[in-house]
Amino acid sequence: MSPPVLQVLLAAVLFGTTGTAQALGPDSTTPLGVGAVRLAVGGLALLLVLPLLGARPADAVRLWRTGPGLAAGACTALYQLSFFAGVERAGVALGTLVAIGSGPVFAGLLGAVLLRERPERTWVFATALCVGGLALLSGTGDAVDLLGVLLALLAGLGYAGYTVAAKRLMTGGAASAPVMASAFSLGGLLLLPVLATQPLDWLASPDGVALAGYLGLVTTTAAYVLFGRGLAVLPAGPVTTLVLAEPLVATALGVGLLDERLGAAGVVGAGLVLAGLVLQGVASGRSPAQRED
Repeated sequence: MSPPVLQVLLAAVLFGTTGTAQALGPDSTTPLGVGAVRLAVGGLALLLVLPLLGARPADAVRLWRTGPGLAAGACTALYQLSFFAGVERAGVALGTLVAIGSGPVFAGLLGAVLLRERPERTWVFATALCVGGLALLSGTGDAVDLLGVLLALLAGLGYAGYTVAAKRLMTGGAASAPVMASAFSLGGLLLLPVLATQPLDWLASPDGVALAGYLGLVTTTAAYVLFGRGLAVLPAGPVTTLVLAEPLVATALGVGLLDERLGAAGVVGAGLVLAGLVLQGVASGRSPAQRED
């Protein structure tokens, strides 16, 4: 696989550890509080590391005054709020499936309309494999919370909107690192009012500091630097399909570390997700001339 594909997949692996990290953290955390802290710490850290990546914080802040830059920051904040709220109502399995699984569909549609990225047949097939696999991974007989599902869909739209807006900034000449820093620092600022409403006493404990540092520095700063480098080369739709590795990693960690069970359907689902990721990874690693029309 090409380096951009591997960068996106590694970012997805880091994204997939967030739920387990929260589960192993202090008991007094709240989903909205953890999401807001993650974005605040990660956004600030992204600004601070920009000089090491050949850019300046001013380069990121300047993007706030552009339409795509404002949209990327707003969609980042929207994703955080909608995702954690949707998961809280619909459940972790179904909420994650709907939010992450709908992302590639929304991104493909938005990319076709706003970026004129023509969806390839391989992307359609790989995304269908991944979404079908995720459905098996998260299958449940419980009653569905409609509002929770709608919030998760809104999260998927927010994630896709952020990805497409970031891609538009990059195709317009902005480097990937300032684009990531711009979106997450602005998103963090927009969530400060939410942060003020949440209990934050858990941050006073060593475990709380470790959780905030890991989520902010590893699953946000490091992960989105990798994500941005991949997005700078690959189309938006395939990138969000590759990120479907996130719930697969989350499931594996849940089974391995949190004693969650994975039945026969889940094993089949995991296989389908892996097949879809490999297919998309191989297709994305080809040159544009080699890709399908």
